[in-house]
Amino acid sequence: MKQLLVINPNTSERVSALLQAHVQAAAGSHVVVHTVTARFGAPYIADEASYAVAAHAALDAWAAALAGPDPAPDAVLIGCFGDPGLMALRESSPAPVTGLAEAAFIEAARHGRYAIVTGGERWGPMLQRLAQALGQAQQLAGIHTVVPTGAQLAADPAAAHRLLAQACRDAAHQLGVQAVILGGAGLAGMAAAIQSDVPVPVIDSVTAGTHWALRTPPLPPARSSPGFDIAWQGLSSEMRALAPTPAD
Repeated sequence: MKQLLVINPNTSERVSALLQAHVQAAAGSHVVVHTVTARFGAPYIADEASYAVAAHAALDAWAAALAGPDPAPDAVLIGCFGDPGLMALRESSPAPVTGLAEAAFIEAARHGRYAIVTGGERWGPMLQRLAQALGQAQQLAGIHTVVPTGAQLAADPAAAHRLLAQACRDAAHQLGVQAVILGGAGLAGMAAAIQSDVPVPVIDSVTAGTHWALRTPPLPPARSSPGFDIAWQGLSSEMRALAPTPAD
């Protein structure tokens, strides 16, 4: 059976459990989903500093997962709408890698121009930068952030549904888009709950990430076995084990 490794780059076990449940449900019984949690960093990612640390944490969690007893993954999904560490992990992994944001961008673009709705005000420029780096700037019409973070929204689903449904309607009407991405690991499952209240398709970033992992990726991996190209100092033993031996 296909093995899908999901990396939660924040330290919240609750978010990891949410990812595990929703990714497994979307993947079906023919895929084994294994979700791992960052061993350090922030309980939720909401600013540039926590995002930068999360990139390292994602690489560390990946290396630790490879050192464990589970089979090597056939695909890797970064379970954060922002994809911290995406390019570094893609460079290091023989299995294809994507993140919630990249997968959702691709899914939404099939409908035409799209908007993003997510929690946490500082995510706006961060996601705009990511869209630019991934070649999605022209398709992305705008980003609508609500004040509560994804973690806060997930803590009160009823209030979150009302707030996010209104935000998605506003984005659709004001920007004239053909789809809206509801982005965030903590918002998994909420797109389906509010779809009937929004006039355009609402893309669940977790579902989009799962579906991407089940498809054959368009590009071959950069390497045949996992590894880094730099000899690390002061990092985890699992990361050092995937690096070249330092020269004497």
